[in-house]
Amino acid sequence: MSRENYTYDPASKPPAFGHPIRKYWAWNDDGYINLNHGSYGSLPLPVYHDAEQIALLAEKNPDRFHRITYLPLLDESRALVADLIGADIDEVALVPNATHGVNTVLRNFEWREGDVIIQASTTYGAVARTSQYLADRSEQPRPDIKTIPYTFPLTHTEIIDSFKATIREVKQSYPNSEFTDIPGKSPAGGKNKIVAVIDGIVSNPGVLLPWKELAKVCAEEGVWSVIDAAHSIGQELNINLSESKPDFWVSNCHKWLYVKRGCAVLYVPKRNQYIIKSSIPTSFGYNSPTSDTTDTNFAGQHSWTGTGDQAPNLSIKSALQFRKWIGGEEAINKYCHDLAISGGKKLAELLGTEVLDKTGELTLNMTNVRLPLPVNIAGSDPVWTPELLKKADTILREKLLNEWNVYVAHYFHGGAIWIRASAQVWNEESDFEYAAKALNAISKELKETLFDTKNSIPN
Repeated sequence: MSRENYTYDPASKPPAFGHPIRKYWAWNDDGYINLNHGSYGSLPLPVYHDAEQIALLAEKNPDRFHRITYLPLLDESRALVADLIGADIDEVALVPNATHGVNTVLRNFEWREGDVIIQASTTYGAVARTSQYLADRSEQPRPDIKTIPYTFPLTHTEIIDSFKATIREVKQSYPNSEFTDIPGKSPAGGKNKIVAVIDGIVSNPGVLLPWKELAKVCAEEGVWSVIDAAHSIGQELNINLSESKPDFWVSNCHKWLYVKRGCAVLYVPKRNQYIIKSSIPTSFGYNSPTSDTTDTNFAGQHSWTGTGDQAPNLSIKSALQFRKWIGGEEAINKYCHDLAISGGKKLAELLGTEVLDKTGELTLNMTNVRLPLPVNIAGSDPVWTPELLKKADTILREKLLNEWNVYVAHYFHGGAIWIRASAQVWNEESDFEYAAKALNAISKELKETLFDTKNSIPN
């Protein structure tokens, strides 16, 4: 790997999107076809180089770095992110990842018996289990959980209608409760709350939800909105939180924004910062309710939660500079979106199956395509059992990575196994064609290995 790819001249013309720009990522020399940027992100070499310099700066004088140098640089990172998402800098904190951010919000609510958390069947596993943990705790009070079943494809209108119906159902189930999301209301006031955990972009399937509209519904219905936007920043344009006004919003900077792992933004508008009494873990910046201030010091308490690698938070500036050099947010996302649409169609054609989102309403930069494998049919005995799904998952993972040197996410949804391919600036349609070749071969092997192919198995 050439060291010259670790830097670039901002005044120079960048390579074209597609394979020419691959040289700025570390895996290029290995011939790896990366169609799964959405899971963990992928750090450009120039950003990696700058992050190394930050780590080296910390090692040259740890005391000066952590006591003097770090905080102004952190404030600069927060300001850059705040500008990107349309928020005030004092409403933005940086945390290790989106799951950490959602935990910070949910664990800071003061729960009462009769409170309800609304989530979906497609809520990210760790987030759904956080809600379940809060409901399972031995100590009271504990919230109840209401899960909305989503089987995609769905239209945005269907999603909104289902969400509204669930809120009505919850309220009807608690006829003697009064629910409110009015800031400043004390739990001792006798009122309950509904907290809705809403995906901005679902992880699996990789589909865009109408989260702005759902946040508006929450505001109209007196429901707290917690937007798990793990995939949003860097993939979704015009986020504008000052206009959409969710109660809480969390997104990973290390997925689509090219920032070093792990860094996420936690947005809490000033009207709701009284709820976030403590960072996780509690830091030196914690203000006790017994003190003479009502300020929870939201940004301050998150600025230092213990000694750690600060390079991820401080790599935001480098990532944004690199993104600007290669074309900027609109150009990056137009290329990725267009490729997700065309690449998904190509995959479906070569696999002989279908894309999940035929209208394009649910698609940003990730496309979902069904594999040519058996499908569970409602009313019949399931073809896919938990044991078979586990075996299929292992085979897909190991063969894609170890034999084909390509990766797409794969998951079970609506009775079928699907793949989620992330389109990035380094991809071309030929990458989707190669992935189809690998997936066809592995699917054939799965049917021969896991099923009696002499019997008729629906595809």
